[in-house]
Amino acid sequence: MLEHFFECYSDLSGLLPCPVLGSITPLFIPNSRIRPIRLIGLYISLITFLYPPVPRIKFDPSTAKSQFVESLRLLPYENIHFSMGIDGLSLFFVILTTFLIPICISVGWSGMRSFGKEYITASLIREFLMIAVSRMLDPLLFYVLPESVPIPMLCGAELYTSLGSVFMLLAIPLILLQTGTTDSHILLTTELSERRQIFLWIASFASFAVKVPMVPVHIWLPEAHVEAPTAGSVILAGIPLKLGTYGFLRFSIPMFPEATLRSTPFIYTPSAIAIIYTPSTTSRQIDLKKIIAYSPVARYKWGESLALSNIQGIGGSIPPMSSHGLVPPALFLCVGVLYDRHQTRLVRYYGGSVSTMPNLPTISFSSTLANMSSPGTSSFLGEFPISVGAFQRNSLVATLAALGMILGAAYSLWLYNRAVSGNLKPDFLHKFSDPNGREVSIFIPFLVGYLFGWVFTPKCSRTACIHP
Repeated sequence: MLEHFFECYSDLSGLLPCPVLGSITPLFIPNSRIRPIRLIGLYISLITFLYPPVPRIKFDPSTAKSQFVESLRLLPYENIHFSMGIDGLSLFFVILTTFLIPICISVGWSGMRSFGKEYITASLIREFLMIAVSRMLDPLLFYVLPESVPIPMLCGAELYTSLGSVFMLLAIPLILLQTGTTDSHILLTTELSERRQIFLWIASFASFAVKVPMVPVHIWLPEAHVEAPTAGSVILAGIPLKLGTYGFLRFSIPMFPEATLRSTPFIYTPSAIAIIYTPSTTSRQIDLKKIIAYSPVARYKWGESLALSNIQGIGGSIPPMSSHGLVPPALFLCVGVLYDRHQTRLVRYYGGSVSTMPNLPTISFSSTLANMSSPGTSSFLGEFPISVGAFQRNSLVATLAALGMILGAAYSLWLYNRAVSGNLKPDFLHKFSDPNGREVSIFIPFLVGYLFGWVFTPKCSRTACIHP
């Protein structure tokens, strides 16, 4: 057993004990010693982030087969295993998770005086759950773990997403009865009738659509962002919102290919509606967080690209996913900086900060350009493949997607103009100070990520496009 543990250190299994041990350690430290609690959480999260270079060097991007695969039998049945592995898509999720957690701990650094122990423990438990979800090859465990992710966040979304996952809970026993296994490698080679595929696809779609979220089951997202603290919004926008898209790519498309082809209107129809509906709804919002929170609903052309079921659309979905793990969190951080100084998120109170806080508007503008998928940013990388795939399948959807790009740019610039430009409003705002050194150091990884992330994402995209 001990030898097996040390063998695991050469691959990503060594990641899982790090956040678990880190979440337990602060429990033995008195609440009065907040500095050691902070440092333990930060150091453990940094160790977890710096660990993956060894697997990345060993990782072979030329194949879509899962690598570093491990199995453990949980139940006394031959084909039900605790199966974990990694490919280009899941490696991207692991890296993004370990990248965001140290930043979230740094964001909450000054607010840990009262609940520092609980904050660090919840952050590291959340990291463990998301890394485990990214490596799961078993649909049964993939159902259980994502339902546990919102619990440490305590932002009110766990009940809504759990209700949507009831359909997935009904589908898993049917898969088990039909095939005798929940191992995805076996399920990929198992032929199901078209009628059975359609039923299972609808059940999985109903579950994943809530997590994306897609119209009309998106209303929980803006409210969750508004209720969450800045660090909660950063991690919610960065990782959990990708679980729905990840489920589509990992399970629905490869396991139910015929049903996916027949059911594409169920995906790109709400995606097309969201492209038109969301900008008009966003323009009526007065809360900065709500305005940013509506962005993923409009920009989730991943749903549309997945529905295309061709190599251009699926490959084009990966760069927007990686970019969306960086851009909205950076925008939420900008709002957090403003809120820390002025204690309000109402957009009508802001304006003219470009003359009093010159560094923050510069950071906000670069994040706004990335949110618009401007050329030169990682967001732009997937736009062309998505557009090519869209025109090959449905020119109307492609036209609406192009219109969505224009509308998205319009409300992004509208938000920046209202929050940064114009005249100062000293009757409402009195304290003006640029981001301090700690806040600037938090922004730098995001700026580097979405300005130069296009260098690294093609490998993940190429791997995800190769069907095993």
